[in-house]
Amino acid sequence: MTRHSTTSARRGQSEVTKRSLLFGPSFGLKRWLVATVTGIVLMAVGLAIFLSWLLRDGLLGPLMYLMALEFLPDWLQGLLLLCAGLALSIAGALHLYRTVTRDLWPELKTPEGRRIIRSLLQRQQRRVGPRVVAIGGGTGLPQLLRGLRQYTDNITAIVTVADDGGSSGRLRRQIGMLPPGDFRNNIAALSEAEGLMTRLFQYRFAEADIDATDEQSELSGHSFGNLFITTMAAITGSFESGIAESSKVLAVRGRVLPSTLENVTLCAEVRRTREDGREEWYVVEGESKLPKTGGQIERVYLQPANARGYPEAIRAILQADLIVAGPGSFFTSVMPNLLVGAVRDAICASIAPRIYVCNVATQPGETDDFTVTDHMRQLRLHAGDAFTIVLANDNYDPTQRLSEHSDWVRLPEPGAPLDYELFTGDLIEERRPWRHDSDKLAARLMDIYVQLQTRPQFQENGRMGKR
Repeated sequence: MTRHSTTSARRGQSEVTKRSLLFGPSFGLKRWLVATVTGIVLMAVGLAIFLSWLLRDGLLGPLMYLMALEFLPDWLQGLLLLCAGLALSIAGALHLYRTVTRDLWPELKTPEGRRIIRSLLQRQQRRVGPRVVAIGGGTGLPQLLRGLRQYTDNITAIVTVADDGGSSGRLRRQIGMLPPGDFRNNIAALSEAEGLMTRLFQYRFAEADIDATDEQSELSGHSFGNLFITTMAAITGSFESGIAESSKVLAVRGRVLPSTLENVTLCAEVRRTREDGREEWYVVEGESKLPKTGGQIERVYLQPANARGYPEAIRAILQADLIVAGPGSFFTSVMPNLLVGAVRDAICASIAPRIYVCNVATQPGETDDFTVTDHMRQLRLHAGDAFTIVLANDNYDPTQRLSEHSDWVRLPEPGAPLDYELFTGDLIEERRPWRHDSDKLAARLMDIYVQLQTRPQFQENGRMGKR
């Protein structure tokens, strides 16, 4: 027997011993507990009998006789009560109308009053909004969440735990915990806390912020939010509990969950063309190393390959009204979640609409020269039919590149055969056209969601639109 099982057995024996002592014959607790309950019942019965006598034959009898109008014929009793009730209702309605039109209505017609009414209506709409599961990580998923929170409070963000770079990577190596960086970003995106609190959560220590004598401070490069989540995980005893408690502090509207709790490493098979024209293949291990490979990523996978899905994330997927993957770094933020077998299987089993949000721009070192169709080909290769509906940006000039190192993710040629369903829209942020605009993206997704609900295969989902 292990030490843990021995301790559990002793604890169980201790509890049995305590119960035996308390309820044994020596203490007599059982008989006095029965006596107390019996006394309370007798008191209740006595009180009921006394009140019945008091109202019928006692001092209050004559008063009840007069109040019930028992000295009048039955028809006259009913008529008088009807008139009294009608008069009271009319008086109350008139006073209510005067109060609303004289005091309340002028206030509601002011800009502040209209804002309050609009806020109340929006809050109610969000409370009964669709259950949305958003899958991804990096900087793309927070952009989506900021927009979605305007439409529903029922959001579950499922985030990758494969990050091994920056502050998250250092905490992962030094403490052995799951990387908190992507969780921090998405918690901040869903937060209703004051701006100062959110900025504090996202604050990153620079080397100049700490008075250190060595070349690099221990806090240099860490974000406050990462350290906060790490501390919460230590206090609560688990990473998932630390995430939940951190979400409470920032008044998060929704949930942020890991796709798996296992310590996974993202690996990639990379193809590179040498100067002599020959191709060579090699394997890269580590999420942070993938964009620096200098070749074309052909396949990604997790080690261990059989990482178990987080049960709460699986449950959220199966109960969802809408499932969205992306946007975000295709191979290093979105794909690691879909490589968890249980997550992928749950998505395929869901009868809710499943939409992949394609990136606006290609990512150097990951998706160079990728089109929408290239993204879908790789998605099919890694995740099968998990996503067959795509939302892509159409606001770009096809004759120009986006920048020296990145290009637009281009739409397929008109009339080209597609093995997926394509929706498009203006999704870019004006100041930073290489990123999605939160409001535009969320609005277009909700439009598509409403359209898809009219289709027979999605109408079978009796949960959609119902609470």
